[in-house]
Amino acid sequence: MIDCKNFVQTLNGKPVAVFGLGLSGLATIKALVKSGAKILAWDDNAQSHEAAVKAGAEVIMLDEAQLKGCALLVLAPGVPLFYPRPHSIVGTARKLGLEIICDLEILHRCGHGRETIGITGTNGKSTTTALIAHILESAGRSVALGGNIGRPVLSLDMPKKDGFFVLEISSFQMDLCPTFRPDISVLLNITPDHLDRHGNFKNYAAAKEHIFDGEGLAVISLDDEPCRRIYEHMLAFEIGTRRIRPFSFEGKVENGVFVKDGIVFDARHGDARAIGSINGLSALRGKHNHQNAAAAYAVCASQDVALDPQEILEHMKTFPGLAHRQFQTRVINGIPYINDSKATNVIAASKALSAYRNIYWIAGGRPKGDSLEDLYPLMNNVRHVFLIGEAMVAFAGWLDQYSVDYTLCGDLENAVREAHTMAQAERGRPGGAGVVMLSPACASYDQFSSYAQRGETFENLVNALDEEQTPVAGAAA
Repeated sequence: MIDCKNFVQTLNGKPVAVFGLGLSGLATIKALVKSGAKILAWDDNAQSHEAAVKAGAEVIMLDEAQLKGCALLVLAPGVPLFYPRPHSIVGTARKLGLEIICDLEILHRCGHGRETIGITGTNGKSTTTALIAHILESAGRSVALGGNIGRPVLSLDMPKKDGFFVLEISSFQMDLCPTFRPDISVLLNITPDHLDRHGNFKNYAAAKEHIFDGEGLAVISLDDEPCRRIYEHMLAFEIGTRRIRPFSFEGKVENGVFVKDGIVFDARHGDARAIGSINGLSALRGKHNHQNAAAAYAVCASQDVALDPQEILEHMKTFPGLAHRQFQTRVINGIPYINDSKATNVIAASKALSAYRNIYWIAGGRPKGDSLEDLYPLMNNVRHVFLIGEAMVAFAGWLDQYSVDYTLCGDLENAVREAHTMAQAERGRPGGAGVVMLSPACASYDQFSSYAQRGETFENLVNALDEEQTPVAGAAA
């Protein structure tokens, strides 16, 4: 747990208001109470109150009278700050002139003295964050991994003095960080997402852009127009005063890092130098993971970290991947079963669909409203689609337009059973054995509490499947 005494001393004895009692809220309460702060806490969900009391908070409705005496408001990132309309507590705090922050800002104000590496982007940030942490740990560096990737930052153990905080940072969190900016800031990509929370794409991109304010190192992709625009702003000193290190998986870049045909090239000091191949690494399969690898290499080879290029590549080869992100759950009779439950939007699902062939694709859930048209060029990789959840009928209508075969399954249990039966029976079909893949392109909240629960359910169902040999298509009876 992070020592927050330096932060608590700045409060002048005033209590801290904490609204939102999920993982980060409870971790914030525990860390601040341990450091001597008084906490007034609330959540609209009464079921979370008991845990906050056990953590040492006074659970009380945070109305204007209560907030008036507080030093500041710590807000859960999921609580609407601007759109579609600010939560009432946000309006009250603004009326009172209270600063509104999140746990990342508190970590920064603790004055811990460690280097921070922050990774953001619409897609790929969890994999890149975990990959960087894996490389550093494999090289013997002290690392604390957390943030949006799952573990709240104030619950982490402090790295050694020469160690690193490696943090996944969402746009919601950046909106709640008035002064915190990582020492090394990484931006992977920007595509439309969370527009209901940011109002429009311009605001969403601006939230990502803030990670580059101030000084330090900027590691930025040149693979999409919004990122290139931010890169140009940095070159013109319209954003921060950072050293800039571009990267790409789509073409050569000057003074940066790029991946071409699966080979990592280092052009940070002039001529591009081939470092080695990442082809064939199951945990970094697909071009989108080449982008993640390029970003990780740029961070770890930088003067701020200074790992040897070959050492970085060797540690990439031992990266196990992340659960729910194109994670190979099991192989049955030569057919991989892939859990990509984290693909909660169309762009994320397109990454998985482009990385495999002969896919028995399980898709659906609660739709986010993004167009499926970006998936059309990938339908040649799909043998059959197994549809679930609220998006089932809408997805079926889109698939009908392009004569893609599908089955309406309703729920994940039926989809896994149907996909397994068909995939095993068609092993002898021309083109080779397929892959059964859950890559929903939808949120999980229609049938599950989170994408993680959906992925765990998929894995449990797959692990319960019978391994008995199924007749192969075209085989003699």
